[in-house]
Amino acid sequence: MARRGGDNAAPPTDWVTRAADDAVRHAGEGKPVTVSSGISPSGPVHLGNLRELLTVHFVADELRRRGVPVRHLHVWDDYDRLRKVPREVDPSFAEHIGRPLSAVPDPWGCHPSWGEHFKEPLRESLHAMGVEMEEISQTERYTSGVYREQVLRAVRHRDDIEQVLARYRTRAVALEEAEEDEGDEEGPGAGAGSTALERFPYKPYCRTCGRDATTVTAYDDETTDLAYTCDRGHAHTVQLATQDEGKLVWKVDWPMRWAFEHVDFEPAGMDHATPGSSFTVGHELVEKIFGMPRPAWFGYGFVGFAGMQKMSGSAGGAPTAADALRVLEAPILRWLYVRRTPKQTFDIDFGPEVVRLYDEWDSLTRKAADPAKRDTQVLAWERASSTASGPLPTPPVVLPFRLLSSVADVTAGSAEQISRIVGHDVDELEPRLDRARAWMLEYVDAADRTNVRETPDTATLSALDDRQAEWLRLLRDGLVEPLDLDAVTALVYGVPKLARGMALDDKPTDEVKADQKELFGLLYRLLVDAERGPRLPTLVMALGAERVRTLLTPAG
Repeated sequence: MARRGGDNAAPPTDWVTRAADDAVRHAGEGKPVTVSSGISPSGPVHLGNLRELLTVHFVADELRRRGVPVRHLHVWDDYDRLRKVPREVDPSFAEHIGRPLSAVPDPWGCHPSWGEHFKEPLRESLHAMGVEMEEISQTERYTSGVYREQVLRAVRHRDDIEQVLARYRTRAVALEEAEEDEGDEEGPGAGAGSTALERFPYKPYCRTCGRDATTVTAYDDETTDLAYTCDRGHAHTVQLATQDEGKLVWKVDWPMRWAFEHVDFEPAGMDHATPGSSFTVGHELVEKIFGMPRPAWFGYGFVGFAGMQKMSGSAGGAPTAADALRVLEAPILRWLYVRRTPKQTFDIDFGPEVVRLYDEWDSLTRKAADPAKRDTQVLAWERASSTASGPLPTPPVVLPFRLLSSVADVTAGSAEQISRIVGHDVDELEPRLDRARAWMLEYVDAADRTNVRETPDTATLSALDDRQAEWLRLLRDGLVEPLDLDAVTALVYGVPKLARGMALDDKPTDEVKADQKELFGLLYRLLVDAERGPRLPTLVMALGAERVRTLLTPAG
């Protein structure tokens, strides 16, 4: 999209701008740029994993906006081993631990493999968010022999690799690696044994049982024959120059991939940025073993979910992008990731925070409409709301999320009633209205939902004192169709002022504030038979003037 601002004003810059600059410098001016992300589809790809993908996407999109040829390469590490079985899966699937994710059947029976089961939902979510990327499968790369020369190169230089690994191999690092959830995908102790063969950089999958619980017993450099046994008693020999039945251990696989694909930029989680991690070791190996400069990069912080510990894809139960898109418009979900510097950690909350988030987004949208106010906040809005290919879907008519959720609540989601109350066809409110409905049903406790009275509360109405009766009369008389939220808000808060002979815009006195508190409690009892509920102006808008008058009018 076109950049806005005065001709003499320097355009705002952010972390995306700087990362794109680094990627161009790495590739060389005028040359195509490759930026890369990678995920192991061992379980639902959760909102923490999503930061990896969106971080790279924003950099690729910035380059596309500049007209720079760029490839967002996304690597599916589906040739990684299955490490654990999630709680919701039959424990008998533990039989498949150690097999490639692409070779493990789908427990739910809807996809060709375990890995494919978790790829598809993410693809759909990324498409909804405007993410364009080139996908590659490590299973296809390895089993088709694409990486064969790189494997042989790593094996020839195994002593050099071991020298690099040995410098970082400490007890602290070993413990750290053991605790990593998405790090080393090889079996326990891979590449860290006490003998050269135990530290071999290539891990075969057993030809008989398909698992990686294998031990290399011999290797011949001249013939490239590698002999191994597995923990179930099988013994085989694979010729690395002609057969493809395994993969490089993770700390060697990653830099090999950078070199093979000529990656210019790839970020990593902060756990990978510690001394001795896969990332720091890989930076040495990519140059010393594979002869390519290390990619530009930075570490990014964890994304959490309110009420949860660190999210884990393989353990299951963590919210995904699809979950988030049920309650958040795609631009808003993108905005959560682009508005913060990558090192900042943050939590995503699907509770009451969602309402505040929509209010903040709408406020920023209004600010972005003024070219004179273009700053880094507006730049983040631009990156979130559109891509180089065009804007993402937004409602033709933008109404506050708190209003739509309240209307959806009090109407039980009825399209006809919603249209009548807000004065717009429901199609004009999408995709926000669907998000408001889903949020109210899925993330608002049933006890906190609104149950509007069917008939007036005659007992309470008959017991009104003169002040209360006057409040209700002023409110009934002040409701003029078509209702306007600002006018209704001024009226609801202003009724006690009018009753004391003041104007609606007068500053409330302490007496007025006390009256407001009493009035609000009375209105909740008369309208929804509760001590509290949605904001009263929103509730009045949702119910409409006629129904509010009916519920607030004493008999006779």
